[in-house]
Amino acid sequence: MKLADHKFLFYPAAIAVLSWLLVKLTGVIEISRMEAPLHSPDYFSTGYTKWEMSDEGKLKSKVLADEMMHYSDDGITHLKNLAMYFYNDNAAPWVVKSETGELSADGKDLFLNGQVAINRAGDADTRELIINTSNLKVKPETSHAETSEWAELISPPNRTVGTGMKLVFVEPIYVELLSHVKGRYEKK
Repeated sequence: MKLADHKFLFYPAAIAVLSWLLVKLTGVIEISRMEAPLHSPDYFSTGYTKWEMSDEGKLKSKVLADEMMHYSDDGITHLKNLAMYFYNDNAAPWVVKSETGELSADGKDLFLNGQVAINRAGDADTRELIINTSNLKVKPETSHAETSEWAELISPPNRTVGTGMKLVFVEPIYVELLSHVKGRYEKK
């Protein structure tokens, strides 16, 4: 075997040695992975929208928020200025609004913090219903909500207040004030 027969091996070996020398001479800075601080968002969205469909392919619920941030350490999703819509067949949707909310890591519980406004527009068969409360826990999968705080139900011209409330947004619709219930009703 002659050296000339193996010259094609010389070029890659020379390039490898030169590359190694350049790395040593230039002192390439080693890039190290920085650890994220605890409780920092791993993803976020502005102008967040989420739709959920029923088994029949109809719109079941919709969530809109100005901001959404998900935290990897606890799996909680934080929402700002959110509006949640629950849809029923042939009826106006229920609209639930809050300044802030937290969705649990498993997605089964939505905690609406501070003042919460719930509204269902009236139509030919039903009257308008407005509910004002605070610190509402919503279970989106079952369209159920509850609070232990003060709640006000307004179906003009009637007004009922109480402490604690349970509400089901889908048929059969169910609203219950739990204690200290007082009302003012207009007679026809």
